[in-house]
Amino acid sequence: MLKNKSFLNKTNTIIRAMALTGLLMSASLMSSASAAINMKLSHNHGKDHPVHKAMQLFADRAKELSNGDLNIRLYPDASLGNQKDSLEQVQNGAIALAKSNAAELEAFHPAYGAFNYPYIFKDREHYYKVLQGDIGMEILNSSKDVGFIGVAYYDGGARSFYAKKPILSPEDLKGMKVRVQPSPTAVEMVKLLGANPTPLSYGELYTALQQGVVDAAENNFTALTLSRHGEVTKFFSLDEHTMIPDILVISTKVWDKLTPENQQAIRQAGAESTIKMKELWTIAENEEFLKADAMGVERVEVDKKPFQEAVKPMFETLKTSNPDTYNVIERMRALAE
Repeated sequence: MLKNKSFLNKTNTIIRAMALTGLLMSASLMSSASAAINMKLSHNHGKDHPVHKAMQLFADRAKELSNGDLNIRLYPDASLGNQKDSLEQVQNGAIALAKSNAAELEAFHPAYGAFNYPYIFKDREHYYKVLQGDIGMEILNSSKDVGFIGVAYYDGGARSFYAKKPILSPEDLKGMKVRVQPSPTAVEMVKLLGANPTPLSYGELYTALQQGVVDAAENNFTALTLSRHGEVTKFFSLDEHTMIPDILVISTKVWDKLTPENQQAIRQAGAESTIKMKELWTIAENEEFLKADAMGVERVEVDKKPFQEAVKPMFETLKTSNPDTYNVIERMRALAE
């Protein structure tokens, strides 16, 4: 009888130990699952756009580098709102990440406006030297106090004018209604070139060009094909007035809750996706050139000097009205040497 009682006591001890181990393992799994952070990333492009592909790489690498802590889901096609709406949601922490560009970000934080001035960059390598150097990083970090931090730059190509006629000089723009992004700098530039700037949502632009609400627009070459603007405008005039990057931003409220290790994962994934975007953009631009040729779009070479002369007053005004931005632009230009 005593032997049986001793055996039962040992058995009960083993069972309790196994149960405790099971509870600890379950708690550990629950803790691991609850440590995962789900993030929404909003942008206004389709899944076939190179920037979507670059940001998918960003999401994948952030998950890998954080050992599964960071789960980032992309919401393309402005499904969570246009760029302005998405940025406002990022500021209040309703969504974690959004892709915008320097033109729209200028209205939220003036430091991004430096990218919106015309004819700053000598070539693409000069552009990347700025983006990936100290100046680029300073600008990304400068907006923390207004609700978001820049994570990565994405190549947006050179922006030029396109219309139903060639734009060979500023004279050809006189009196034309030109769609611009909601950027004070873009508005000022188009005025100096003699046209009437018309801020308009990108999603409305195809119909506006088709119906004559605006006469022209300015963007990179992919707008003609990926957004089908080449169906209603047949001349893309290569004045290449600006090179404005797309920028991925994260909510300050979200950022401040991340561990230093996960912040570093975000930074590294962002840097890697910038490099990937450079490769994707080169491929995409060459492919879209061919598609636009098939659509009957004519690429028009222009003399850039008259355009450069026409916008010089912007910098003269900036030197006195906003010396900080003027000095940043001068530092950018110096990197071309």
